[in-house]
Amino acid sequence: MKTKTNIDERVLALAEPIAEDLGLIIVRVRVMSGKRKTVQIMAERKSDGLMEVGDCESLSRELSALLEVEDPISDAYVLEVSSPGLDRPLTDIRDYTTYVGYVVRLELDRLVEGRKRFRGVLAGVDGDNIEIDLENEEETAQIPFDWISESKLLITDELIEMGQKAKAAAKARHADESSTE
Repeated sequence: MKTKTNIDERVLALAEPIAEDLGLIIVRVRVMSGKRKTVQIMAERKSDGLMEVGDCESLSRELSALLEVEDPISDAYVLEVSSPGLDRPLTDIRDYTTYVGYVVRLELDRLVEGRKRFRGVLAGVDGDNIEIDLENEEETAQIPFDWISESKLLITDELIEMGQKAKAAAKARHADESSTE
């Protein structure tokens, strides 16, 4: 789910080694058409899951140079590098363990019990299945990860609080690192 198309895959293959060198993880790549084609890259730091402006600038600068040389996109485009944000997409099976207890919206690539969209609280991962406590259901549902076409966290008070705590912890670490230099 990090990508949807072959062109997304090509961009991801170029972006991942650069992100790795910068201590980042690529969360998602989308090449979107419209009036002007946009290459959207969402990334975050491996260390704390955050992404600051400087991280975006570094990844954008490095990736721009490589995309210019490799030229995986024939048309003109705008490169957009950003944080995945609080309502981040869940694109890797590990995300479903990281965000246990938070509310998510899943969209499947097939109908299950007459619908494709589900909302509930993440309950974990069992093998290749996502466990989710769905609204108005008593038992925890298991959904194969491979069936999920889109998934994202939904903004709740708990998610906002978690984001604020992560930022405060990162700020404290940065202050400690600066004072020891």
